[in-house]
Amino acid sequence: MVVLLSSCTTRPQVQPAPKLTVAAASNLTGVVNEAAQAFTQRTSIEVVFSFGNTAQLAQQIENGAPFDVFAAADTEHVDTLVKSGKLTRGSRAIYALGQLALWVPKGDQINVHTLPDLASPKVRFIAIAQPELAPYGQAAVEALTASGLLDQVRPKFVYANSISAAKQFADSGNADAAFSAYSLVLHESGTVLKVDSRLHKPIEQALAVVSSSSLVPEAQRFCSFLLGPEGRAIFAKNGYLPP
Repeated sequence: MVVLLSSCTTRPQVQPAPKLTVAAASNLTGVVNEAAQAFTQRTSIEVVFSFGNTAQLAQQIENGAPFDVFAAADTEHVDTLVKSGKLTRGSRAIYALGQLALWVPKGDQINVHTLPDLASPKVRFIAIAQPELAPYGQAAVEALTASGLLDQVRPKFVYANSISAAKQFADSGNADAAFSAYSLVLHESGTVLKVDSRLHKPIEQALAVVSSSSLVPEAQRFCSFLLGPEGRAIFAKNGYLPP
């Protein structure tokens, strides 16, 4: 009896491309999506984002949320998470300086072209991100305080839980003006006023790799891309200053 043995060739399994999950401050909407597309074209590593205010994202990371990178709107929350071991110390870096802006969609109609113009009775509601949650909201309070305007305009405040939500209030007509990131409004119509940076603390925006990430090498590679020439050029085009 002849026994014929057939050999089966096993096809190598194709490993799916890694997918990074980035916790990103709301002011980064748009700019990091553009950066991620360029990064993916170079590396085939996909990047997805979870946007929110910096304080809430930091709390999620503290509670073990499965992020790979944290791109904040300040340095304080990043440094706190580095100290607690939630972010890797060696990956911490400042990737951009944010610019605070005042956006008034109907600025010409209500004659708002400077910060003091916010005291006008024509301005009924001013959208601002909650200062305790969002660094841009805190910067807005500092700027108004330094300008001697805070007490006059505070009763007009409509608080939002993020800088992008503050912009949406003005966009929808629920606020006459909004303090936002310049990056979110630089292409909008109406009055866009960059607030003098001397009126508030520098908006230093830091990032770091999440210590519990299962994709640390890929996360470090993405951070390096943002900090490199191509990433810096994308940030500059979208209204940020180099650190």
